[in-house]
Amino acid sequence: MTTASPPRQFVIRSPREAIALRLPVRGVAVAAILLLGIVVVSCISLATGSYGVALNEVWETLRGVTISRAIDNVVWEFRFPRTICAALVGAMMALSGGVLQNATRNSLADPSLVGISQGAALAVVTLTVMFPELNSGFRPWIAFFGSVLVAMAIRALSHTRQGASTIRFILMGIGLSAFISSLTSILLTYGEIDRAMAALAWLAGSINAASWGDVWTLLGWSAVLFPALLLLSRSMSAMRFGEAAATGLGAPVATVRNLQLAIAVGLAAIATSVVGPLGFVGLIAPHAARRLAPAGMGLHLVLTALLGALLVGAADLLGRAAFAPIQIPAGILTSLIGVPVFVLLLMRSRATVSH
Repeated sequence: MTTASPPRQFVIRSPREAIALRLPVRGVAVAAILLLGIVVVSCISLATGSYGVALNEVWETLRGVTISRAIDNVVWEFRFPRTICAALVGAMMALSGGVLQNATRNSLADPSLVGISQGAALAVVTLTVMFPELNSGFRPWIAFFGSVLVAMAIRALSHTRQGASTIRFILMGIGLSAFISSLTSILLTYGEIDRAMAALAWLAGSINAASWGDVWTLLGWSAVLFPALLLLSRSMSAMRFGEAAATGLGAPVATVRNLQLAIAVGLAAIATSVVGPLGFVGLIAPHAARRLAPAGMGLHLVLTALLGALLVGAADLLGRAAFAPIQIPAGILTSLIGVPVFVLLLMRSRATVSH
C-alpha cells in the first residue's frame, strides 16, 4: 500500500517569529502565474482599442515619457482606470462569492445568484431613474444599503426551526432575485427614457465608463475589506469542517458567519455600484482556485481574488476587441461563461447526492 506524499511547502518567519506562514509551493506558483497573467492582459488591454498604441509606447507612457498628447490621454485617462477597475471589480466579486460559499457551506452561493447584486442594482437604478439630482458619490452607500436589505431578507426567510438551511438560502435567494429584477424592469420601463437608458447601460456590467474616481473608491474599500478577510481566515478555515468542529476548535461561529456575510455583501455591493452586476464571477473563481491549488483559507482567498481579476480583465478585453468597434459589456461575457459552469456544478452535486 502506497501513501501519498505531503505537498511541498516552505515557511516564512518574521525575525522574532511573531508571524510564521507555511505556504504550499504549488499554491504560491499558481499565484505567481495568475499575477503574471493579469499583467499580460493589462498590457494588452492598454494597447488595444480604436486608437492603436504599441506596447513599447504604452510602457514609455507609463514611465512618464510623453510620446504624444493623444497617447497620454488615451492611456492615462481612459484605458488605465478601466483596466484597474476591471481587475479590482473581478477580485471583489470573486472574494464575495468565495466568502458566501464558506459562510453558507454551499458551493453554489454567488452574489449574482442569490440576489445580493440585484439588491445593489435595484438601489442604484432607483437612484439613477428617480433621484438623478443626488450626488453620484452616494452610489456605493445606496448599493450597500440595498444589498444589506436583501441579505437580511434571505437570511430571515431561509431560517428554519432546525437553524439555517443552505438549500433554502439558495432557493430564497433565486426567488428574491427574480422579484427584485422585476422591480428593476418596472423602473426601466416607466422611467424617463434618458435616465432609463443610462441605467440600462450600467446594468449590462460595462466597465467602459470607469474613471479614476471609481478606482479610488474600489481601492479604498478593498484596503478595508480584504485585510479583514485575512484576519478572519483562521476561523473561516475551521468553519470548513462544520459548526460543531469549528466550535470545538474555539472559533466564534456566529460572529464569524455574520462578519463573513457583512464583508461579502460589502464587496459585492461596492463592485456592483461602480460597474453594474457581473454574473457568476463569484461562482467560477473560488471553484477554479480550489482545483488549481488546494490551500489554506488565506492563500485560497488570494488565489480567488487573482482569478476573479484575471477573468473580468480578460472578459473586458475580449468584449472590447473581438467585435470592434462594437463593445460587448464584460457582464454579458462572464454570464455566458458562468451559466454552463453553474449547470455542471448542479449536475455534479446531484451525482454526489445520488451516490
